[in-house]
Amino acid sequence: MKKYFLPALLIVICSNAFGSVDSVVIPIQRKLIHERINEEQAKCDKADGKLDGMIKVSANEEINLQVTDAIIRKINELQNNIENDAKVASNNEKIRQLNFVLQVVKDFRTEWISKRLNPASAPMLIDNFEQILFANIDGKSMVQYIHEAPYEIGKINTEIFKNNIGYAESKNILFLKYCTLNPDKILSSIRPYVNEPFADSLVVLASINNPKQLYDYASASNSPESKLIQKNNNKLVKVIASLSHTPNALVYYPFLDDILTGKLLVDSIKKYIGDGEGDSVGYFKLLVKTEISYQLRLIAKDTPIAMFGTNGLREMLQRKAIQHFVKPINELHEQNNLAIRMKALDPLSAQEIYYVIVMGENEIYTSSYKHSYNRLIQKLGTIPRGDELLLSVNMDFFRKFIKMAANFNQLDNFLKTMPPDKSPVLMKAFVANLDKSNNLEDAVDVADSYSSITDKALLQIILKNVINNEKRNIKQNNNRGTVIYSLLKTIFLSSDSSNVDLTSEIGIPSIYSIDNKYLTDASGRIIQQVFFYGDEDGKTNYTGFINSFSSKEWKITPQKEWVEIKSLQGKKVLIYANLPLNSDKNLDDTAQAHLSYYLNKNNLNPSVVIHRGHSYWLPGTINRMTGNAKIIVLGSCGGYKNLSQILTICPDANIISTKEIGKGDINKPIINYLNQAFMSGNTIVWKDMWGALTKIFYADPNKEIRESWDDYIPPYKNLGAIFIKAYNLKMESK
Repeated sequence: MKKYFLPALLIVICSNAFGSVDSVVIPIQRKLIHERINEEQAKCDKADGKLDGMIKVSANEEINLQVTDAIIRKINELQNNIENDAKVASNNEKIRQLNFVLQVVKDFRTEWISKRLNPASAPMLIDNFEQILFANIDGKSMVQYIHEAPYEIGKINTEIFKNNIGYAESKNILFLKYCTLNPDKILSSIRPYVNEPFADSLVVLASINNPKQLYDYASASNSPESKLIQKNNNKLVKVIASLSHTPNALVYYPFLDDILTGKLLVDSIKKYIGDGEGDSVGYFKLLVKTEISYQLRLIAKDTPIAMFGTNGLREMLQRKAIQHFVKPINELHEQNNLAIRMKALDPLSAQEIYYVIVMGENEIYTSSYKHSYNRLIQKLGTIPRGDELLLSVNMDFFRKFIKMAANFNQLDNFLKTMPPDKSPVLMKAFVANLDKSNNLEDAVDVADSYSSITDKALLQIILKNVINNEKRNIKQNNNRGTVIYSLLKTIFLSSDSSNVDLTSEIGIPSIYSIDNKYLTDASGRIIQQVFFYGDEDGKTNYTGFINSFSSKEWKITPQKEWVEIKSLQGKKVLIYANLPLNSDKNLDDTAQAHLSYYLNKNNLNPSVVIHRGHSYWLPGTINRMTGNAKIIVLGSCGGYKNLSQILTICPDANIISTKEIGKGDINKPIINYLNQAFMSGNTIVWKDMWGALTKIFYADPNKEIRESWDDYIPPYKNLGAIFIKAYNLKMESK
């Protein structure tokens, strides 16, 4: 029999791992099945891109050796064992067993390629397969081995041995494992198991994980799932099943916990709902009250059933905050009469406005935030106490609130509403436990906020607490926490002192300058895409933009939906800007889509992206960014808060942004400076550029221009962006 072998050199080097391969004479009638197994082994070898006798599934060579041993040597050994096993007497029986071997190799490869199986688990897969193979030969059940195996491995081997006496029980075991891994899919996959003894307990698990889904299935009264739900005696299941027959039942879900304990009655909630879908101010107030009480349970590590998920309290609170308060205020952004514009907030308390603000983070306009914040402070009384406000909401979303205050230049104002001894305590909590979060959002919020605080004493308190947390994480051998706090420390020190070079300290690409060659494509061109929007401001800004190009230096070629601008001097610079066509008819979006298609089709990859429009247009620009951008200018309100999302698309981008209201009179000089630098071929040194522009804007007699310029952030001052880049680089090198 011709086996699929490891290269001789690898066998010598790794003799302890691979051992020797027996030679067995194979009758001609079984050679074909052995050859098919060999072919599958070769496909596994080639799956990493190279047919070399080593199955590479990891950067760890020891893992690769173990996987290769399992799929090559171990499979060869199983082939030999089947040929030599007296219990497998007939030719047909040997072929049947060899087909099992063929199938497990094939399934390993397909599940690996489709990313449904971690290929490093190959040794466990083959060991489990071998146990079941010989148990099956002896006529024994595979249940014990399926019970011991992880779901992905058990799934493969159960389907291979469909005729085993333990197949039905093994399928049940697998389904329970699947439900543990995917509690959100219990009801969508339970139908074949509705008569099993464990079905009732799975329904309870499903009700806890996703009450909305249970409601949907309970509503379908004639389905097997509905019948299973209706007969369940669990209190939560019974309440949800009962609600499924209540009009507008989904708006009751946020209060499930209180309904279960009797704290709230359905009828008491109904008065805020009536025949609608929770459209009253009273309904929003009840959501806020419930959120504050649920937050106490979260602090006590007792997660309310209806807190998260579809139609859970948090989702409903955000939906109603945006629907009934943020959007109406945003839509009146051109209304100068604040009594009219902010009327939606009149019935709300300070706590309730607090939740409108934090829940509307991704939707609220800059001006909407500032006027909402002012209303909140007014609602706190003649002597507002910000610390008491945060305590009254049980510190719920306090980091988000502080970050937004910092980004919109209100943090110093908010901290002044507290007694002198309270703000340091608050900022200590703001910095604490960043390593406990599942994502980087809190750490980025801290980094972003630092650059907006002007109180030097407060900055020292924050830095001191960062250093203390770094020491704690080092002592606890918490690698992730150590990385987070050490990076924040270095970034904060660089912000406070020009003597700290972040590029050399934390190894990220230079944030201080950008070479002209780094921006050019293979043809030596710098491609730039400018996004305009079709509102009145967009049309005005577009006219100013076009008029800023001298006919001696630039050639302007209008197209149907965009304009092409080419440099006539110096380096090749090509600028493409969509026309600010009617936004009410979505024509500006269509123009951007067509321009993006044109650029992609003609291999014109923008290394410079400029957003010219209000903050509410910015998501459209971000969605059309490619990963090629090296310089991004966000000349818009609130651009600063979108840094994280942009860096996910363009991880190496140098970003110019503003924390507040973007000004056309500022954006234009920035763009002109960049274009002159592009044509000259010179390296752009951000500090030099910022110094030159500062002189221009500070000489402007318009105080508003000077103050607005101070809110613009150069790449080397974008602390949140710097943190994200540095953290990703550090963790990739681990």
